Amino acid sequence: MKGRRIGVYICHCGGNISDHVDVEKVKEAVSKEEGVVVAKTTMFACSDSGQQEIIDDINEQNLDGIVVASCSPKLHLYTFRGVAARGGLNPYQYIQVNLREQDSWAHTDDPEGATEKGIRLVLAGVKKAKFSTSLEPIMINTKKSVLIIGAGIAGLRSAIFLADLGMDVFLIEKEVEPGGWVRKFKKLYPQEKSGEEIIKELLEEVGKRKNIDLFTEAELVEQTGYVGDFNLKIRTKQDEISLNVGAIIVATGFDMYKPQDGEYGYGAEGVVDLPQFKQIVEASDGRLTYNGKEVKNIAYIYCVGARQKPGVENANVYCSRYCCNAALHISTLVSELDPSITQFHLYRDIRTYGKYELLYEEAAKKGAVFVRFNEDEPPEVGKSNGNLQVRVKDLLMAGKELQIEVDLVVLVTAMVPKQTEAIANILKIPIGRDRFFNEIHPKLRPVETVINGIFIAGACQFPRNSSEAVASSLAAASKSAALLLKGYTELEPSVATVNSARCKWCGLCEEACPYSAIDKVESEGRVIATVNRALCKGCGACVPVCPQDAIDIEWYTDSQVRAMIEGLAKEIEVART
Repeated sequence: MKGRRIGVYICHCGGNISDHVDVEKVKEAVSKEEGVVVAKTTMFACSDSGQQEIIDDINEQNLDGIVVASCSPKLHLYTFRGVAARGGLNPYQYIQVNLREQDSWAHTDDPEGATEKGIRLVLAGVKKAKFSTSLEPIMINTKKSVLIIGAGIAGLRSAIFLADLGMDVFLIEKEVEPGGWVRKFKKLYPQEKSGEEIIKELLEEVGKRKNIDLFTEAELVEQTGYVGDFNLKIRTKQDEISLNVGAIIVATGFDMYKPQDGEYGYGAEGVVDLPQFKQIVEASDGRLTYNGKEVKNIAYIYCVGARQKPGVENANVYCSRYCCNAALHISTLVSELDPSITQFHLYRDIRTYGKYELLYEEAAKKGAVFVRFNEDEPPEVGKSNGNLQVRVKDLLMAGKELQIEVDLVVLVTAMVPKQTEAIANILKIPIGRDRFFNEIHPKLRPVETVINGIFIAGACQFPRNSSEAVASSLAAASKSAALLLKGYTELEPSVATVNSARCKWCGLCEEACPYSAIDKVESEGRVIATVNRALCKGCGACVPVCPQDAIDIEWYTDSQVRAMIEGLAKEIEVART
């Protein structure tokens, strides 16, 4: 488009970009492009001075579009949208080009090639900016109420937090009793409190708040609507309830890995998993016994159901994190019960991260014996003279084979995801390769899902201990409150639009949409497609399937994409040494 006045700013990123991309050559090449009236390099575009320079140029040079070539938009997209707005420019007339992750860091071995690629990337950004138009966020009114799925420690804690902020909270639990796994445990580390006691205290707090409704033996069966206005159906043992809420927090927790028969001897007398052993210890009255026999020797086998090799059906290739801590904690409790009991810890790696390293030190001081095995040669559990025997090669003793006779073998089992497919299908939230629910970004948006207004918390996301589950539940509750308390929210306007004159309803776009954002309506005697802007995520799945070319995506229009391709394919000259 002619007549545009574009400003281009190429960031050194403190050497992250300029060490491998010749930013001066990029500036020189881009400055020749039609419509570019300002082209500059800057050490840190995101710095206060760098931002102010862009604002000044917008006003002094009467810019109607800006391009910042720096790092990932995940870091500074909203930073520079704010810069555009403060300069009096519509935020959607700003384009960010990723010169760091997509160019400099990817081509550290080829500076000349990286420079050429950088020129093409920035030219593509300029071409897109020429076709940019002013867009306004989509405004949605929000209900000040939240549904929390799962009444374990995470769900209960987030419910109390939200209730204290004045929100109406609906808390549903599939089981007969709330509390999840924590309710089944006694002494927890580092609180040194009973899990049952903690849940009891939380339930008492829930009972004190009139704006929390707790439903047990209840599950979500249907969801329609969108952020700020979700319409839900909850099935209880007695009835079906309809709810209208502004946000949803999924805190469904986890299951414990159940070893297969014969796995490390599981199924044989004297071979138990970690939850079973915890119950045995907690039920002891001074002596540790199993089936009436006093226990004097224990072998713990770590990583059962975790860090499995790819190729195994439904392999759990992840580290379950909590298991080492849990095993060492129960080991210290056994030592307190009877210091004479010998405890062997057979492990691949000990991962007592953070303050939990103290557990490892305490167990070692109390006489725990640590035996490290190779993952390709795991321990073998069998019988010898009627007694349990574990054969293992100890890497700490140059691979020497040990034969350990024990009274109990404890399989340190992993956390695994619950059967989450039903909820995922209803809420349309993604499940990762590990079969836990997926967040948008583990660091930048750790409790948000791709569906606006739906958050995840606790161990339904990945293995966590109780403290970490509570922390994430409070994060999800904070995000929900920030979204709903002001009574409205703003959504990205980069959504699908339908050219009604071209559309001849065929239903292909409706089938392609993963978010159920497209419906058919009658308009002027014709049936055409319509887009629910609150549900649309702008993914573009509907665009290529339309035989009439009647669908476009705001901010990623066909004209912008074609122009970007032209910028990437443009013939350029880069002097090579």
